[in-house]
Formats: sequence, structure tokens, C-alpha cells
Amino acid sequence: MRGRVPLQAPAAIPQATGGPGRPRGGQVVTVALDAMGGDAGVASTVEGAALLSREEVPVQVLLVGDPIAVEQQLRQVRYDPQRLQVVASSGVVRGGDPPRATLDRLPDCSIAVAARLVRDGDADALVSAGDTGAVILASSDAFRRLEGVRRAALAAVFPTEQRHGPREDPFALMLDVGATVQATAEDLLGFAAMGSAYSAIISELPAPRIALLSNGSEPSKGTSAIVEAHARLAKGPLAFAGNVEGVELLRGTVDVIVCDGFLGNVVLKMIEGMSEIARDLARGAAESSLQARIGLSMLGPELRQLRARTDWKRYGGAPLLGFDRVVIKAHGRSEARAIRNAIKVAAKAAEGDLAGRIRDTVLAMGGSA
Repeated sequence: MRGRVPLQAPAAIPQATGGPGRPRGGQVVTVALDAMGGDAGVASTVEGAALLSREEVPVQVLLVGDPIAVEQQLRQVRYDPQRLQVVASSGVVRGGDPPRATLDRLPDCSIAVAARLVRDGDADALVSAGDTGAVILASSDAFRRLEGVRRAALAAVFPTEQRHGPREDPFALMLDVGATVQATAEDLLGFAAMGSAYSAIISELPAPRIALLSNGSEPSKGTSAIVEAHARLAKGPLAFAGNVEGVELLRGTVDVIVCDGFLGNVVLKMIEGMSEIARDLARGAAESSLQARIGLSMLGPELRQLRARTDWKRYGGAPLLGFDRVVIKAHGRSEARAIRNAIKVAAKAAEGDLAGRIRDTVLAMGGSA
């Protein structure tokens, strides 16, 4: 295929056999990875893909980026050459660059080429740790919005106290966290449908519990959009649990929290900040006195478990929902482990036919969300 750089005679990549956004019926899932995206660029993306290539998982990765830079990094890691291929691109959208203008100026940049590979059926899912605005715009350019979905939504996961379902690492999904700043009631209904479908696949829940983030649990609390969405969700087919307040977010009483992008982004960054502050406080206490060090050493196993639960790297990335293809936006600070996990999440979503699940959920809600 034009632009491919072979790595020691890699296995051929089969063309997609399903419909748009569908898995390949038991064949290897192929993920297009924006190898230039993220704060660390190829240093993290290539190592993350290499880590995954050595695991017994049916995933192949297309490393989209500057071939020279990518291959130089590949020479420094161990990888299975049958599982990785390099696809040449030219340029990258960096943080601080105006996304729209940069994409127009660099039509063959890494995120644009990666998105087109997915659009054309050469890959089943897209993963990028690059600029969020560029990922959203490149996806909008390359993919179609699903029928009945008014607006795309960027979702995020965070750890919770309670476990609901088969996973050992309980987490909740919140959307939107940045794609749609102001949301109408129709938009919130769409977010609920998309979040339910994603949670059902990734968390393996038959009926994810949905809630609206508001300033009170009563149906009358919140903005007019929240109040209207509450009334409509209460009559719909989803497992709607009503409103949830901020104090309940980390409890795990629900699986999907729905809100507009402005509120969701503020809450998400607050949760990330709380985790970092707790870690810094523990470190400061350990350095302050022998008594504190002894106390913390006694809590060692519990503290290690807490650190593991609140480590965002293990959750892979945030899905961009609403398009007919799978898109996972990894954190800009993603290291190799986070990139590996983002690829695995993308592959699982593609294998579970995320786009089809969202479409079916929207139809069950009346055909428009």
C-alpha cells in the first residue's frame, strides 16, 4: 500500500470485511496510531506499540508518522515486526498550534493520515495522544456522524469506590468533557446513549446505570436542558438513575455521568488534581517525620492499591463518540504503558462494534439523540 514502510516483511493487512465501523469478524483488529502525537512524540508511541506487539493479543498497529523518526525509535525497542507497520506522513499538529489552520496547511500530517486510514478501511480504529482539537477536527473531516447523533462527545474515565460488573478496576465514564461546551437536552440524550453503548462494551455491563450531573438529586434541579433531559430519560429504555451530585461522582453509584463539555472538563481536571495533591501530601508527610514514615509504611499495601486505582495511565484514553469509526484520544502526557492501554481499548471497542451499538441505542431511544 502506498506510504507503507515494511518492517522485515510484515504480514499483509486484510481489508475490512464488515460495514463502516464494524469489526473484522474474528480477524486481527488493526489500529492506526498517530505516532507523532503527544508530549513525548515517537518516544512514547513507538514504545507503547512495541510493548503491545509482544503480547498475545490479536491487534496490529499502523505507526503513522515521520518514517525516519519512527524507525530510529524502533531500533531502540523490542517488537514483533509482524504486528507493526510504518505509514509515512508529513508534519504534526502540536499543542498551541491552531488546529483548523494547521490541518489545512498540513493535509498529510500524522493525525490526518491516520484518520484517513481508518476511513478507507485500512484500520479499524484511531488512537492519538495529540492535540484534542486536532483529533476532533480530523475525525470530523474523515468520518461521518452516526445517524441520529447531533453532536460528538469526548468521554473520560475515572476510578470509583464501588465495583459494578466483572471488572476488577471499577471506573465511571463521564461525557462530555470538552467536545461540546454548551449542550441542549437533545445533546444530553445523545451523550447518554453513546455512554451507555461504550460502557456496555468496555465495562462489560448489560445495562449501564446512567445519571445526569446536576446540583441536586431532585428532577427539578439543574438547568432547563438538564430538567428536560431528566424527564425524557426517565421515560426511555436506558437504565436511568436520575441526577447525581458532585459528591457522589467517585462513589461508583452510577456507571455513566452525563453533562455538557464545559462542566465535564472542569470536573475531570479537578479529579485529576485531587489525585496528584493526595500523592504530594503523602510524600510530604513521609519526609516530615519518622512517625509519619512509620505510619505510611504500615499503610503500604493500601496506598499502593490507591495509587494504582487513581493512575490514569491504566485506563488508556478518552473515546470520542458519535462518529461511524472508533476514536480514542489518549492523554497528552501518555507514556508507553498508557499508549499500549489506549490501543487495547480501541481494539476492544472496534471488536465490540461500538458504532453499531451506539446506532442501535439511539434508535431504541426514538431515532434522534
